[in-house]
Amino acid sequence: MILHLYFARRFLWMFLSVFGIFALFQGMLDLIEEMRRFDDTVSFGQVLQVVLMKLPAGMYEIIPLVMILATIALFIGLARSSELVVTRAAGRSGVVALMAPATVALILGGLIVALLNPIVSATSKRYTELREIYENGSAAALSIGPEGLWLRQGGQDGPAVIHAARANAEATELFDVSIVVYAPGGGPATRIVADTARLEDGYWVLNTAKAWPLTAGLNPEAGAREHEELRLASSLTQDSIRDRFGKPSAVAIWDLPAFIDGLEESGFSARRYVVWLHMELSRPLFLVAMTLLGAAFTMRPTRLGRTGIAILSAVLLGFGLYYVRSFAQIMGENGQLAPLIAAWVPPVASVLLALGLVLHMEDG
Repeated sequence: MILHLYFARRFLWMFLSVFGIFALFQGMLDLIEEMRRFDDTVSFGQVLQVVLMKLPAGMYEIIPLVMILATIALFIGLARSSELVVTRAAGRSGVVALMAPATVALILGGLIVALLNPIVSATSKRYTELREIYENGSAAALSIGPEGLWLRQGGQDGPAVIHAARANAEATELFDVSIVVYAPGGGPATRIVADTARLEDGYWVLNTAKAWPLTAGLNPEAGAREHEELRLASSLTQDSIRDRFGKPSAVAIWDLPAFIDGLEESGFSARRYVVWLHMELSRPLFLVAMTLLGAAFTMRPTRLGRTGIAILSAVLLGFGLYYVRSFAQIMGENGQLAPLIAAWVPPVASVLLALGLVLHMEDG
């Protein structure tokens, strides 16, 4: 038991150290990128706030890489200090020594999904809002419910509230649209109803639209105008809407079940969110696979040489498994695979593959 606790403590410390190093470099790169984006339009403190809101999402994506590198660093250190040799001489196999790091990886994976996932969701939303505020002067909003989809935007014609009964997968094309445009700093100025609305570069293209002026003392119907095509200026972009609507990571895992139910009640496809939910639930198992994979190539004694090739092989195989998992996610989102198969088969297969490599390397 003492030996397991020792290995677990060493592995946890190594994971936190590698995670901290990557976070430092990621933060510096993000800081340079955001300073180039905003130039002199915002202060350094505001740029730093944007970077801090962006950093958790970036680190969340590379956690599998951090896990495999932490495992490699741990077992290379144990091999160079001959601690693995002593462990084997005491009658403990390398597979037994691997139980503690694998257990820590599983626990860390659960904590990452339960605690870090909601943090990433909140900071990602805040990052999008801050970027829109600093670039356009106002932040857009998006809401989905049983009554349909609601959008709030800015624009040259004034702020506007948009309601649609349905939308495409990324909310860039709306159907059965109703829009209320507000005068800058004032009340409602125009109401527009259209069959469809398609987001182009800097404006909405409204098809078969009718606009009513809402000027005080004027009969709206008398001043109404019909248009085959009408353009309404917008501060929204496809990327900003995709960040809010098209990315399941913008919804915390604890809110995903209710969000999925709300999408289905509204008539929107929730497949992408169902796949993401199962992908997140299977993440701890995939992190265990990364731990087993890193150990499989680095538990051998260093006197055998070819350590660099072993490290490179572990990292490349880890990237390959991550690619397979991402590819399965895409196929699940496109409906070519069932969500359970797309989310759970790659991690299970990765664990079995890595475990087979560990047994082969350890026992031949």
